[in-house]
Amino acid sequence: MRHNNKILKVGKNAAHRSAMLSNMACSLIEHKRISTTLPKARALRRYVEPILTKCKTDSTHSRRIVFSILQNKEVVAELFRDVAPKIADRPGGYTRIIKIGSRKGDGAEMAMIELVDFNEIYGKEEKKKTRRSRRGTGSTAETAAPKVTPKAKIEEAVEVVEEEAPKAPKAEAPAAEAEAPKAEAKSDDKSAEEKKDSQE
Repeated sequence: MRHNNKILKVGKNAAHRSAMLSNMACSLIEHKRISTTLPKARALRRYVEPILTKCKTDSTHSRRIVFSILQNKEVVAELFRDVAPKIADRPGGYTRIIKIGSRKGDGAEMAMIELVDFNEIYGKEEKKKTRRSRRGTGSTAETAAPKVTPKAKIEEAVEVVEEEAPKAPKAEAPAAEAEAPKAEAKSDDKSAEEKKDSQE
């Protein structure tokens, strides 16, 4: 029976396990994401979460406690300078474990452990992509058209009317003159054909 054996031993003795978890915690705080085996990731989560909770109160006492665990001045400084302000609002659950499959060499189950507030991939909300049909129905054209306010429509209509009013008579007059010679030419062609037919 495993009564009172809550520590995840990870196949290491106490000194080795303590050093390994301390080093992994330093790497996680420095790089914000590390890849390791799943049991080590689970042990690291249980090891690093209380440290992150402790760093939320920036006092000399909490800095000394965290330094006694991590034994790395640069990491402790980064923890209190960069990480603590980002996790200040979060009430626990500072890390996320994502399974990434098996290791090629020995088939060990691998996982990626990361700080939740420093993830750019999962934190962003993706824009919804509209599904386009293959036929290209009118709904895609409606969504592609920019939305125009009613005032803008009225202003555009006034501008269009003002621009078209002077041009319309000028455009119709040359068109009418162009049509008249064409009509005369067609009638001349028809009369010439009739004369040829009658002569034959």
